[in-house]
Amino acid sequence: MYSNQINYFLHQTQIAGHISGRDVAKRVATTMMMVFVCHLAGFTTSGLIAGGSILVIEIMTYPLNSRASQFDKPLGIFPAILVFGLNWAMTLPFLAFSIILSNSNTLPFILAGYLWIFGILVHISNTFGRLPFYNWSQMMPAFVTAFWMLQNLSQNPLHQASALEWAMVAALCVVYIVNTFATMNRQKDTNQALERAREEANLRLMELERLSRHDPLTDLINRRAFDQRIESLMRQHANKLGVTVFVMDLDGFKPINDSYGHEAGDVVLCAIANRLRALADKEGYVARLGGDEFAIVKTTITSSRAAMQFGDQILAAIEDPIPFEQKMLRVGASIGIARQGADTNTLVALMSGADQAMFQAKPDANNKPVIFDKAAFPVRASLDDRSNLIDAMRNGEIVPFYQPKISLDTKRTIGFEALSRWQHPTRGVLSPAEFLPQINELGLQGEFMLHTARHVLSNLDDIVRDGLDPGQVSINVSEITLATVSGHNDLLALLDRYPHLRPHLTFEITEDIFIARSSDMIQRSIASFRAAGVRISLDDFGTGFASFQHLKDLEFDELKLDTGFVHDLGIDPAAHVLVEGLLTIGEGLGVVVVAEGVETAQQERMLRDMGCQIVQGFLYGMAVPFSDTKRRLTTEGYAAGPANKNTPLPPKGVAVSPPLVAQGGSNGP
Repeated sequence: MYSNQINYFLHQTQIAGHISGRDVAKRVATTMMMVFVCHLAGFTTSGLIAGGSILVIEIMTYPLNSRASQFDKPLGIFPAILVFGLNWAMTLPFLAFSIILSNSNTLPFILAGYLWIFGILVHISNTFGRLPFYNWSQMMPAFVTAFWMLQNLSQNPLHQASALEWAMVAALCVVYIVNTFATMNRQKDTNQALERAREEANLRLMELERLSRHDPLTDLINRRAFDQRIESLMRQHANKLGVTVFVMDLDGFKPINDSYGHEAGDVVLCAIANRLRALADKEGYVARLGGDEFAIVKTTITSSRAAMQFGDQILAAIEDPIPFEQKMLRVGASIGIARQGADTNTLVALMSGADQAMFQAKPDANNKPVIFDKAAFPVRASLDDRSNLIDAMRNGEIVPFYQPKISLDTKRTIGFEALSRWQHPTRGVLSPAEFLPQINELGLQGEFMLHTARHVLSNLDDIVRDGLDPGQVSINVSEITLATVSGHNDLLALLDRYPHLRPHLTFEITEDIFIARSSDMIQRSIASFRAAGVRISLDDFGTGFASFQHLKDLEFDELKLDTGFVHDLGIDPAAHVLVEGLLTIGEGLGVVVVAEGVETAQQERMLRDMGCQIVQGFLYGMAVPFSDTKRRLTTEGYAAGPANKNTPLPPKGVAVSPPLVAQGGSNGP
């Protein structure tokens, strides 16, 4: 307690010394003014003595106040006592001016004395209000001086009054003193309240700053803070080893969320965060970039080999089982690595390289980390590529081709799948594999989806207006369309322009679309399209990440078996078992099953024997331009209307068109 009081006194002394040293010029000027006032009042000698005393004390106090103003150097107890004593002593000659003037026989000089002392009281209160040792030590002599002046006035024959009248004035002085004490205490409380509010505001600002830079679940830094750290480290280590970034995306995390709930997902994310934090130690930083994506930056990686070894350590830490409610949860990771160098000497280049390496690591069955090497990686799409793609869509170079779907029972064409082709002015017809990756990389999925849908609906409207029946036409719908409100609304608005075509439309979605974080929104979009009269087909079934839970929750009309299963029929016995099982699932769910990629008569025969009803593939025709499709429909003369009563109809009321013989074109996704 005693030690705290001393420290409190020393702290106040340094502040008081700083204030006193700052106000020297003002005090000297007012001293000269009051010496002159005393001279006018006829008290020249007394005024000079008081003024001289102030100047002497100022000279003695100045070096001490200068020393006290050096806040970076602690002040000793004895210098502090000298600062306190001299500053207190200086108050006395200042107060003396009021006592001197109270002896005047002239009212203006008496008023000047009272104005002077009240000015001193206000100065002490305002200047040292938050320094109690100095405030009270200087206030008390001022109050005593006020009563001394009153005593001098009462003894002056020129100011005769009764004892009661002088007692009234003294009582008012007491009231003033009491009110001053009360005001100062309230001011102290106000200052304390303001200080508490300031501290609370600072704490909240610090917390907001922390939240803006940290992930609330794992308490790791977020992408913004991580980028700032990397930029700083890259500058610091530019001429040393440089920095190495490890970006990782968890594999198998979505099924844990779906099967065990978000609580299990949070447990997994927190466990992974703690393991990565321990791996990074004091030599690196760990961040959660978003969702199930994490990153580590290190400055002590000496080579690509060392980077790969550390990547293996990260993978081992992530793959270690995580306990949750008597269960052991397991996830993997795809890890991309990028090291600071000539090709990665900026934040954007470094993080882009790590991202590219991570995506290249995803297809690897062994989950080995991949290190970025610009020479070995494909060239990234540029802004020029984006402009070229947008111009190609605007100029009508990217258009849908149509591949027929065939009923095995009737050998009739019952519909088509719209597959985009780029009719490039110099490179010829390009398959989707040659431009879809750029569309995805450049974020043009939404524009491309609407562009394709507009063309397909315009083509179908042309066919129907000519009295022909296109059957069921499938359009591949992107995740961005289903997962965003704008994408969903734009497609619905387009459908509203062609309400008569809805019975002819099927939207195909790939089953791995449900690993998206917006799967709830996707399911709502699918339900709304289905309610609008559009059929839903689950494409590439059996190859992605969909679970039987999705088959139960999602309403759809069609399953499309992946080409890989059909290709292995007659080659791999397991393919026969899987296809037969998937056909049984479709039959049990009451949905149409379409087998893609049929290329041989043997595959067709085996599919028919297993009960498959609808097929698609090179055996029946490749994708052809719209003009060829319409010409064949016109040549066959197939008008819209009910099918011949002797012609078996496909399941679920799928419309029927005549068989087509496809010419030219190339097949693609």
